[in-house]
Amino acid sequence: MKYFWIQLLLIVGSVSMALMFIRTWGQAKNRAWKRIAFSAFVIVNVYAVLRPTDVTWLAQQLGVGRGTDLVLYVMVLAMGFLTLNTFLRFRSLEKKITDLARTVAINEGVRHNDERLGADAVVAQAAAPDSAAGAKASAKAEAGADSDSVKA
Repeated sequence: MKYFWIQLLLIVGSVSMALMFIRTWGQAKNRAWKRIAFSAFVIVNVYAVLRPTDVTWLAQQLGVGRGTDLVLYVMVLAMGFLTLNTFLRFRSLEKKITDLARTVAINEGVRHNDERLGADAVVAQAAAPDSAAGAKASAKAEAGADSDSVKA
């Protein structure tokens, strides 16, 4: 009963984090291992709040000394993981935004050229490669005919 209020506060905080995480589960694309890790974190957190002497015992078995030191070391590792995860996510988003901006710029440039040059220029450009391809095909046909007459 001595530590009832702080334990209650910590457990309510852990459960509220779990509820917020579960509530946004369908909205965010969370990977399965992140869901499992977060669920395990909440369970271990509630257990550690209810049984702090067990955390101290575990810390002594691991050679750390105090349970609070063990919790601190685990939190430092978790913070490093979160920082790295956030950095990698931002880098991925920056790449996607850059690709999207390039695509938009190219499409806007094409649209701007179409407006500036008019529809007649677009039709003329589309027809020009066809006539050039036709000229190349007739030139190849003539060359093929010449080589056939040489062989005969």
